[in-house]
Amino acid sequence: MGNTASVHLADVCDPEALSVALETFARHGGLDVMFNCAGILAMCEFAECSLEAMHRIVDVNVNGVINGIHLALPHLRNRTDPRVISMSSVAAIHGIPEEAVYSASKTAVRALTEALNIELEPAGIWVCDVMVAYVATPMVLAAQERAKSVDILGVNVAPEQVAQTVWKAVHDRQVHWFVTPEDEAVAAQIDVTPWEQRRDIIKQITGFA
Repeated sequence: MGNTASVHLADVCDPEALSVALETFARHGGLDVMFNCAGILAMCEFAECSLEAMHRIVDVNVNGVINGIHLALPHLRNRTDPRVISMSSVAAIHGIPEEAVYSASKTAVRALTEALNIELEPAGIWVCDVMVAYVATPMVLAAQERAKSVDILGVNVAPEQVAQTVWKAVHDRQVHWFVTPEDEAVAAQIDVTPWEQRRDIIKQITGFA
């Protein structure tokens, strides 16, 4: 994997700072993979969430990914088998109550991934995303408020499992990568379930039944 590493502090919502970080990183021999991982979550009912918090979710989770991909493209072009990998979520399969704006942000990442996977293929750039439920990170475990779905579904995924999936995405081609077989099975079931039944399933697993 090489013996040179560098760390750069950059706000994904600040295109200028992010551009400088990417330029500096690329001096180590180029950029082969852009991994858009920055994301935030607020768990609260929509009417109780502040506009500031909801706008911040969109800024980081959507605009941050757009910034990252757009600024990485000049570095990824003409590389050997370059990749763009973004963190999406199983919340992109169906919106999750008490996480409405987060769900919307991850659905945007999914749609962006699917569109760019086709659009950037002629340039040799493979675009994909990683989908997962609740991961045992401070964002979930130390949240001031917890959605009911956290207690119903549990927090059963370790960060290391996500890292392993990302590593697979670096070396193989698939548009959507699910971290666990359970998440993939649920997503497949929801995709083929009629709307009313799908809605009932989501209500059950989010505590709104």
